[in-house]
Amino acid sequence: MSPSALRPATAPAGAAPDAAQPAALRERLASHIQRRGALAVLVLMVAIASATSDTFPTWSNISSILGNNAFVWLLALGMTFVILTGGIDLSVGSLYALGGVLGAYGAHAGGTWLAIVLPLAVGAVWGSVQGLLVSRAGMAPFIVTLAGLLGARGLLQALTDEGATTYLVPPGAAFRSLGEGTWTPVLIVAALFVLGALLLTRTRFGATVTALGGNESAATLMGLPVARTKVLVYVLSATLAAAAGALGSARLGSGVTTIGVGYELTAIASVVIGGTLLTGGSGSIGGTASGVLVLAVIHNLIDHYFSQYGSAFTDTVNGAFLAVVVLAQTLLSRTRQTD
Repeated sequence: MSPSALRPATAPAGAAPDAAQPAALRERLASHIQRRGALAVLVLMVAIASATSDTFPTWSNISSILGNNAFVWLLALGMTFVILTGGIDLSVGSLYALGGVLGAYGAHAGGTWLAIVLPLAVGAVWGSVQGLLVSRAGMAPFIVTLAGLLGARGLLQALTDEGATTYLVPPGAAFRSLGEGTWTPVLIVAALFVLGALLLTRTRFGATVTALGGNESAATLMGLPVARTKVLVYVLSATLAAAAGALGSARLGSGVTTIGVGYELTAIASVVIGGTLLTGGSGSIGGTASGVLVLAVIHNLIDHYFSQYGSAFTDTVNGAFLAVVVLAQTLLSRTRQTD
């Protein structure tokens, strides 16, 4: 057989890689947009706001954005691990308020160590119960953590005589220093975000979290500790929420019983805006940090330009922005699946 007779058969084989290149390029582009889209939006928003407003880039405004809501961002950090497994945690807002009351009570009754250990212990136990109900009893995370939301709020009301009792942090307590100023709370939160990123990307636990969200059946067949990982992510989320509340009470000087309502939605929105898929299996701590800052900047701009419309306008903008992000995630996921 002549060499020329072989040419038609070899041509398609050589052309196959060329045909696959555009598909691979689209998949990489979709992945980059999903993971770093929030950061790009954040940079664009900050640039536009700084160019159009004299007050936005000032130190007082930046410190307000970073310091006043720093501890609430810890809810988003814990929520990232839960959502990466394909779960959800609706109890973090109530645990945030409960942690604040327990922190103030501990500072009043036993000093700084009790103010720190008591909320952490209660949060860890609460998360363990929720994790066991999800992993061992097979209950839906939505139902379990919704019950947790109501239960934590009920316990909070019982501890404070339905809000009649307010526990104050003593003025001279060392515990207060954890929430003072701007840099102390911001550095605490930044350190925890760095540790969270290392936990997710550099440990077997983090790899199991991602694998579990990607395909739980496959993770089980691979011999990964699926049940234990589910318990641990809920422990992590609840503990961080309670710790955030305790540190918030150090900043406020008291355990406020009315805070935390709706904070779980803010945490979920921050995680999703940061590129973590609600179905789990894909996301990053850096993306969550960007998502948190995007919402914080949006709130700041609304307070500056549209304060006359009140919180209803803020909620409307948050909802619309989140809907756009989820739609974009859906389209990007379809692009990656088809390719």
